[in-house]
Amino acid sequence: MTTVAIVGGGITGLTAAFYLQRQNVPVTVYESAAQPGGAIQTTIRDGFLVEHGPNTILESAPEVSALVDDLGLNSRRLYPAPGSKARYLVRDGAMIRLPQSALGGVRTPLLSLRAKLRILAEPFIAKGRVPDEALADFVKRRLGTEVLDYCIDPFVGGVYAGNPERLSVAHGFPKLHALEQTYGSLIKGTILGARARRKRGSRSKTSSPMLSFDAGLGVLIETLAQKLGDSVQLQSLITHMERDGAGWTARTSAGERRKHSAVLLCAPAWRVAAMNIERVQQPDLARLRHVYYPPIARVAVAFPRNRIAHALDGFGVLIPSKEKMHSLGILFSSSLFPNRAPEGYAVLTSFLGGSRWPGVLDTTDKGLVEIAIADMRKLLGVSGSPVFEDVLRVPFAIPQYNIGYGEVKTALGNIEAQAPGVFVSSSFRNGISVADCIVSGKTAAEKLVQYAGHA
Repeated sequence: MTTVAIVGGGITGLTAAFYLQRQNVPVTVYESAAQPGGAIQTTIRDGFLVEHGPNTILESAPEVSALVDDLGLNSRRLYPAPGSKARYLVRDGAMIRLPQSALGGVRTPLLSLRAKLRILAEPFIAKGRVPDEALADFVKRRLGTEVLDYCIDPFVGGVYAGNPERLSVAHGFPKLHALEQTYGSLIKGTILGARARRKRGSRSKTSSPMLSFDAGLGVLIETLAQKLGDSVQLQSLITHMERDGAGWTARTSAGERRKHSAVLLCAPAWRVAAMNIERVQQPDLARLRHVYYPPIARVAVAFPRNRIAHALDGFGVLIPSKEKMHSLGILFSSSLFPNRAPEGYAVLTSFLGGSRWPGVLDTTDKGLVEIAIADMRKLLGVSGSPVFEDVLRVPFAIPQYNIGYGEVKTALGNIEAQAPGVFVSSSFRNGISVADCIVSGKTAAEKLVQYAGHA
């Protein structure tokens, strides 16, 4: 009988395991931590709900909706409150609402008149000639420095916790890269691409709704774990994968051994790099050690609502590196969904560190809270002391698709070629968003079912 080992019990591995189970393929998920879910965890304490990592899932692919439906979670699904649509960016120490229309873009004080005129010239800019161009160079070339500094830089900080000077546009932002390659212009590509999507009946990520659940994103992980039951082995670190006939034997750090027909690696790059996989050349595994995961500190605090001057009428605020503040961004967490805070209180979540501040975890929890609140006081008019604090330290947060990332993807292809029956599907290969990981997990399950049918 075909059995599958899944190394890594984050959302990718759990999704793959769930769909394999639905196809009656026996599966074992090996998770090194004491709980499944990876970055997706929810804490509920004293009536306050805070997320460890992602706060929402972008419903940008049909696989996301299908997973929620297949798990029977439609009745627990939540969409953001109507008043949370606004996004804010910071310029010159002030919060500016991100325009939501072309007319708003013309009027916004976020960019100077010169920068707006520079954007209008974008369709006339020639294609780039650098095969693997940094996102910063790409944006400066096509849209100008001001757009990079006050639009793209804060976006990159909020999504990747990364540095646009190092991120690869081809690998980290392939759809942006494809617009230039296909249409010769971002503006033309956006317009023509929208027309093509309307004809297909699909939608872009920018128009896709965000979702969560009544008790946070942890509901998704808890439900997957319940469905999988004893198939999820916690505190089980795989150190060796040994070829065993036509299959593979997984060996844990505790010396346990179990044979499987195929293996799906969903662990972070450094975990995969540390494994001894028979037949795989060490240079290919070693290449994965160079995938950079910057550290992040997540600081969630709550205040009486009357201690916050800002209306909190939106998703949150992103902060450009030029503003010289510590926070990458601040989420208005309790404005997004109900039941995130007791009546009369508000939860704010700040993210610190990333590529901007790699030494963030050298600061004490108390120091991190003070730093986060200092930014909140400046931007949101927060006064007094918080009634709730929660600090989470993440030493290795989000994989950075930096310049040269093609070598990582080549190494992954080599690993699969050298070790038949071993597949790699992880956020450092197929995209960092929760939606990307769900799609990746389901796609991997389909590949494994097909492989099992031909093995």
